[in-house]
Amino acid sequence: MVRKPYQKQQRFDCSPIAQVELNLESRDEIVPVLLGLQYLYTNAKLRTKVVQAVAADLNQDSRRDVGRPGIDDWHVVVLAAVRLGCNLDYDKLQDQVENHRRLRGIMGIGDWQDTDGFTFRRIRDTICLLKPETISKINQAIVTAGQSIAPDASSTVRADSFVIETNIHYPTESSLIYDGVRKFIPFCVELAQQLETTGWRQVGHLVKKIKSLKQQIGRIAASKSSRKKEALESRYRDLLQRVALLLERAKSLTNEAKSLGASTVTLSLITTIEHWTGLTEQVCDTARRRVLLGESVPNCDKLFSLFETHTQLYRRGKAGQPNQYGRLALVYEDGAGFISHYHLMARDVRDQDVVVEQTKLAQKKHAGEIHTASFDRGFYSAENESNLQQIIEDVCVLPRAPGEYAQRIKNESVKFHRTRLHHSGIEAAIGVLQRGNGLKRCRDRTELGFERYLGLAILGRNIHTLGKLLLSKQRPNASAAQSKRKAA
Repeated sequence: MVRKPYQKQQRFDCSPIAQVELNLESRDEIVPVLLGLQYLYTNAKLRTKVVQAVAADLNQDSRRDVGRPGIDDWHVVVLAAVRLGCNLDYDKLQDQVENHRRLRGIMGIGDWQDTDGFTFRRIRDTICLLKPETISKINQAIVTAGQSIAPDASSTVRADSFVIETNIHYPTESSLIYDGVRKFIPFCVELAQQLETTGWRQVGHLVKKIKSLKQQIGRIAASKSSRKKEALESRYRDLLQRVALLLERAKSLTNEAKSLGASTVTLSLITTIEHWTGLTEQVCDTARRRVLLGESVPNCDKLFSLFETHTQLYRRGKAGQPNQYGRLALVYEDGAGFISHYHLMARDVRDQDVVVEQTKLAQKKHAGEIHTASFDRGFYSAENESNLQQIIEDVCVLPRAPGEYAQRIKNESVKFHRTRLHHSGIEAAIGVLQRGNGLKRCRDRTELGFERYLGLAILGRNIHTLGKLLLSKQRPNASAAQSKRKAA
């Protein structure tokens, strides 16, 4: 696919990107984002670094000088930043590209140019070619550029973790079993038709029966009957027996297909069926252990979604949200508000398991300039505090135990207390990421998509912060430059 880094030939129907005039009296979030992108484009060294990183992903296994025209590298940078910088879905992003004059100006699209090439599917498919590692590199380049404008920002960081929810329904074993059945049975029917095997004619009835049992279990679980436990066990026993028969039939069908010498299409079907039956068996096993045998099943053995298998359950004691289903993300915010480092934590680790390693990486990204860092009590252990003090001069992390906490609060210095009070601002930064940058719930699929989504949200936030920083230097009285952070 033919791609260009950016449009080098000046067009008659649009102003140069560096001369696009933005409405600085508008308080919409797109204004700082576009200003940050404009700065990125006019900084030739930074622009080259970013578009080269994007180009490496877009044409990883193909040539750039043949084929039909593709979206330019600079267009991908702008679309990636605006998507979650303004918390848009792909349909709204397409509409903005077609109708927002300033956005088109920053992209270098003229009034005479047709925008048929910017359909939501094409935008989505192109952005999804970006690797999380590439987005991280672009983020680092943006943060470095911002810290050169505000040199003092790199000397202090505050860190915290939060849960980004995966896009799943509320998980119960009965609903997950039904998800598995309704996925693998249609593929079994298709495979049986290819093999001309009988016995799968009543699949609609089979799926309906499983759905009926799932609904009955849901009603019983919500009731307050004194015989609730016995009724649940009875329905689950019936459900598991019926699903076990279906799983056995699916295995027999795939074994028959393998014995007959499967074609490429048939092998693909067999792989798909085995994938869904394997996940369904895992959920059936945990349901049997929990409901029928009365075991306490650990989270590492559970599946919370058959479609987003990387989802984890977190009980962090948040008001109104005792249970959260998603993944933990750790973020480091510098003194200017840039998210200078972020990390998607593995399912089975806690804050205190990763803080030392990730702080070393954050210090490296800051070129060793971090002198003050603050953390929540969840990151504390005596060993962690000692290791962090070897990485950073002033570390604020307090013990969890109430007695030790009170003693430390009483004995620490004024500087320590100022750092501790300043730390609460990270909660505001997390709130902004969740409300304004789409990190309340990930809308993309798969674990790779989840990691990419996190990186794009951070990219949008950092470019927005860069635009605000530039505005505060150039036009401090403009409406778009106003910031509660600065006023505080």
